[in-house]
Amino acid sequence: MHPAKVAKIAQRRLAQRLCEQRTFAAVVMPIRKTMPTTKHQDTRSQRAIKLESKFGAHNYHPLPVVLERGEGVFLWDVEGKRYYDFLSAYSAVNQGHCHPKIIAALTEQAKKLTLTSRAFFNDVLGEYEEYVTGFFGYDKVLPMNTGAEAVETAMKLARKWGYKVKGIPRDQARIIVCSGNFHGRTISIISASVDPDARADYGPYTPGIDVIPYDNLPALQRALEHPHVAAFLVEPIQGEAGVMVPHAGYLKEAYEACKARNVLFMADEVQTGIGRTGKLLACEHEGIRPDVLILGKALSGGVYPVSAVLANDDIMLTIKPGEHGSTFGGNPVAGRVGIAALEVIKEEKLTENAAKLGEVFRASMQKLVDEFGWVTLVRGKGLLNAVIIEPRKDGRTAWDLCLLLAEHGLLAKPTHGDIIRFAPPLVMNRQQLDECCAIIHQCVKAFH
Repeated sequence: MHPAKVAKIAQRRLAQRLCEQRTFAAVVMPIRKTMPTTKHQDTRSQRAIKLESKFGAHNYHPLPVVLERGEGVFLWDVEGKRYYDFLSAYSAVNQGHCHPKIIAALTEQAKKLTLTSRAFFNDVLGEYEEYVTGFFGYDKVLPMNTGAEAVETAMKLARKWGYKVKGIPRDQARIIVCSGNFHGRTISIISASVDPDARADYGPYTPGIDVIPYDNLPALQRALEHPHVAAFLVEPIQGEAGVMVPHAGYLKEAYEACKARNVLFMADEVQTGIGRTGKLLACEHEGIRPDVLILGKALSGGVYPVSAVLANDDIMLTIKPGEHGSTFGGNPVAGRVGIAALEVIKEEKLTENAAKLGEVFRASMQKLVDEFGWVTLVRGKGLLNAVIIEPRKDGRTAWDLCLLLAEHGLLAKPTHGDIIRFAPPLVMNRQQLDECCAIIHQCVKAFH
């Protein structure tokens, strides 16, 4: 990326952090409409925040809300105040908080056997592997724990396939990624990032990664001309970048371009997958089936780290025993949780619900765009949506609006300064969504 562009991004991020350093009280109290908390209640929240600040690494900047309980679409703080969750742990709790079926699977298995490592077989893993491969239509699955681990696994798999099947010279394989991506936080993954916060002071970076603009087919076609490209790794919708939805046809054309060059099309559906966008997988909006599918987050319903890489035999079996693995990957608890999480998606028709409620939500948010000039855009698919909020003349930003939303019982988080991502659990019903839309409208009007 051009140094001037990197500097501009860094400047914007610095401005965002400065805005976020305002205290909750200073921002919200002037337009506060709820009863003030007691001294005892303030102490509980403040103690939890102070403990994290003193003993934890300072690698996050959360909203000043201390949560202790969740159920369905709701969260409760330590003072007992209830909130609608409109972040869903970055789409990990698509099935809602503490879904009883998933919790039952977790607890039942945890009482019997939790971990054997892959040094031995266990009586759950094969059942889980059969279920998940059938669910998504692939020959094989490689189980891991976190989304970042799954992406790293896919990158290793692509390189292995490139050398063993495509015939790329040793140590010359290349992987194409898109600017604006968020695939995780490991060294190899941040080597594919252009975000200065993710990259700065973590070099040297992993070689063999080519970054091209997102949603730009000519750029992909040029990059694919290199004979040593093994794979194209892409998010069907870039969630962390602000719910960036590519133009219609981009994914299909990108897939076809990869096929023409004998390059693997690898879809990172860690955030977009498992019903979130109104399809089981976001790639299904354009009728494509990735060569390598990367899943995580909602694969566990948010109760246990479960991730997976799926591919057919000609790709997956290039990795031989001892060449990749994970102590916890494929453990019995993860297997039972994964099966239950997918069963909930299917049985409760959560994919269909996301498609239906997503249309309602975007129509409601469009009214704000039409009424307030500083609410500039709404975009998304299913229940993965974003609203862009221009900074106000008085200096208030999307962060400040999120503080106000929290005060009125709805939790959301800004990304990239001026974008608020709205992604509630897929178990939300129409009445609840209407109430949430009313809260957002009320807060935007108060913010105005």
